[in-house]
Amino acid sequence: MTGRVIDNLTAADDIPCKYSRAPSHAGMIRERDVLVPMRDGTCLCIDIYRPETDEKLPALLAFAIYNKDIQGPGMAEALPAQPAWAPLWAGLLEAGDTHFLVSRGYVHVIGNPRGVGKSQGGGSREWDSYDLIEWIARQPWCDGNVGMIGISGFGAEQLYVARQQPPALKAIFPFDPRGALGVLGSFREEYPGGVLHMFRYLITHFSAFHEQKGQPTELTPEREAMWREAMANPDYAIYTNVANVVTQKGQHMPAFFQVLINPYDDAAATAKAEADLSRIKVPTYTGSGWYAYSYKGHLNGAQNYFDKIDAPKRMALLGPSHLERPFHTLHNEMLYWYDYWLKGIDTGVLEEPPVKYWAMGANSWKTSQTWPPENAQWSKLYLHSWERLKAQPFVEQSADALTEPDVFVQMPLTKTDKVSRLRYMTDPLPCYMLIAGPSELVLYAEIDQEDTNWIAILKDVGPDTSVHTAREGERSVPADLKERELTRGWLKASHRKVDETRSRPGRPWHPLTREAQQKVIPGKIEEYRIEILATANVFKAGHRICVDITAMDMPTGVGGATNAEYVPYHICSSKTVVHRVYHGADYPSHLLLPFVPLDESDPT
Repeated sequence: MTGRVIDNLTAADDIPCKYSRAPSHAGMIRERDVLVPMRDGTCLCIDIYRPETDEKLPALLAFAIYNKDIQGPGMAEALPAQPAWAPLWAGLLEAGDTHFLVSRGYVHVIGNPRGVGKSQGGGSREWDSYDLIEWIARQPWCDGNVGMIGISGFGAEQLYVARQQPPALKAIFPFDPRGALGVLGSFREEYPGGVLHMFRYLITHFSAFHEQKGQPTELTPEREAMWREAMANPDYAIYTNVANVVTQKGQHMPAFFQVLINPYDDAAATAKAEADLSRIKVPTYTGSGWYAYSYKGHLNGAQNYFDKIDAPKRMALLGPSHLERPFHTLHNEMLYWYDYWLKGIDTGVLEEPPVKYWAMGANSWKTSQTWPPENAQWSKLYLHSWERLKAQPFVEQSADALTEPDVFVQMPLTKTDKVSRLRYMTDPLPCYMLIAGPSELVLYAEIDQEDTNWIAILKDVGPDTSVHTAREGERSVPADLKERELTRGWLKASHRKVDETRSRPGRPWHPLTREAQQKVIPGKIEEYRIEILATANVFKAGHRICVDITAMDMPTGVGGATNAEYVPYHICSSKTVVHRVYHGADYPSHLLLPFVPLDESDPT
């Protein structure tokens, strides 16, 4: 009995892996600052870590814009792995555990593209990863089989080069890979609903990106017009740190500057990116974690890649806490994957279900053949008066059509640090309920301005044994209930247009292009369909399903600072906005959730 209990103590930040292999090599050869010529003669600078052996071995390449000099074993030796809540956790330490890889018979190569760190600049970096992979395969210490490793930016690079199909690339493991619908990310995946946030600003602020500053360069006439529009944006102006980026015209934080002057999706680029996904034929293991809903692109990208890639593929969706840094978790799962594809060991990795996901609430791992799970049952919970969320639909031609809207007023950050909200909750649940996948909040609402940001927050509230009656002490839901935020969704009101041909349950497709944007007519009731990013949670009996509706969030520090780079705040309205949310037979505002039947082994 004791052994069974211990076996069930799995962790949300590492996949339970039945495969392991003892170290096979002792000693490590370290070659630093090796220059590798590309097809145009430009040299990239890389580090090579390999076992002390004459045996030819497969190699794993970590390649990204993050400085290679803080990625290798030296950093791991100086800085023990830090949990996400530790003050020295640093997101950009993502290239993998060199000691683990080398000791198990892999060569670990870490490098930067041209123009970054010690790599030479000039020319196009389009083929840098391809050329480097083929160079590695020709080296006397490599057996010709190359994979790639590393997360986030290192993960995005894997999927970028996989489109180019280098012959030596045999498998990839792009975890937290950023967006699938762009070269290394996309506007719609990084900014769901078209609501801008500060993630790119914050990671640049923490010196993740390589930069060279100088005088602002001349912009093209088209970009000059966009820049002038951004300079006149009052929502930017109230955030001094944002205005500072705009005024410097691209020589400071250029990636974030580009988003600020052109905060729209590019339909043609998205279509091309989707078409290019068909070129990924290499075995791919992707994934992310529920922590990534806050900065979106990693979670959205992993799901979109898994959905669209036509190749042997797997996906894992981890729990709510970010992975430790320097990155070292998931390595047994990577060994499970790479030993099969690069070493030819029958690990059994293809015998398991394609999807593994962590169910919060139950704190356990679950599997499925698809994502969302193939047996998800899409069900509506309707917004009612007095903060209620009910499964019963409204009745037409009845008193249900006579309800007045609920109202909240949000003043801008220039006037308040209070976030106003509407809150809707179910009664305490009679049994355990699992949701797994994206959700959708459908609102019928009006505002008194031309735009606002809708923010939907899905929560697990409770436990709660109270009843709601007219008796003294029972007239309201207890104010001290525990609540746990699960995920969020966002929609800029002017991006409310929906392409029904591209929408799925839980995932309305908003074009998010400049051409599709429609300013709101103040006082007009509109339908807003807000995608709430995917999660998996077991709501226990006695808990409540809750959705908060807000229009603003804020920095957690002063001067635009925040206490975690991967929990960015959003650029919200500079105006006071009155929001009226309707519900009833004529305007059936509701929450659409993917309920999944529980297994027989689950509590009920």
